[in-house]
Amino acid sequence: MAIREILRMGHPLLRQQAAPVTAFDTAELHALLADMHDTMEAAQGAGLAAPQIGVSLQVVVFGVRANPRYPEAEQVPYTVLINPRIEALDDVMVDGWEGCLSVPGLRGVVPRHARIRYTGRDAAGALIDRSVEGFHARVVQHECDHLVGVLYPMRMTDLGLLGYTSVLFPAMAPDQDD
Repeated sequence: MAIREILRMGHPLLRQQAAPVTAFDTAELHALLADMHDTMEAAQGAGLAAPQIGVSLQVVVFGVRANPRYPEAEQVPYTVLINPRIEALDDVMVDGWEGCLSVPGLRGVVPRHARIRYTGRDAAGALIDRSVEGFHARVVQHECDHLVGVLYPMRMTDLGLLGYTSVLFPAMAPDQDD
């Protein structure tokens, strides 16, 4: 459909609680999902939340194949997740580098639950219920944070581990900077 502008850290909409989706399988929802998919793909993102393109709804899309922004990441199936809920499956936390399309050019180390269960709905309203770990769990937690007005720097415990992607990971091509 269309590649939309991605809002950047500091925009007030990125600090808001998003509203739940109440109508599924509508033309408006499918158009939003198409725009989110196209925008995420164009930006080479691992995921995208509706608030990042100016729509305050509880909708995220994510998926990773071969992605130059995350060359070491395992594959994550493309998923549309609406009105998500996350449950930690244990108390194990793992630190990992994260970037964000709304925080371009930077990466930081963020603690996340190692294993989670997430539930929600797909575009037609069918239930999604998955237990995941690793990078998949990190991506889901990161994207769902956008729905409650949280960006990854707000989760960091050591701001000394925040830096420019091009400095931290010089092997990444300059045009691959977040």
